[in-house]
Amino acid sequence: MSKTTTLASGQITSTDALLVELREPEEFPATILIVWPQAPSVIDPRRFGATANAIARLMAAAITKLAEIRAHGR
Repeated sequence: MSKTTTLASGQITSTDALLVELREPEEFPATILIVWPQAPSVIDPRRFGATANAIARLMAAAITKLAEIRAHGR
């Protein structure tokens, strides 16, 4: 039986969200799945920095959670 753990998820713009999951199937090596919006994100140039920061924070949260999972021997 495979196991899926959400490492992080959140809004990157007012209409777009990202999802980062750890997938651990029994018969294959573990993988990270990053689910991006279905269509391109349209961002006002004045909001680009904030959007990039939101993506970086989300990825940092995912990295931190993955490190916690590994530290606890899973």
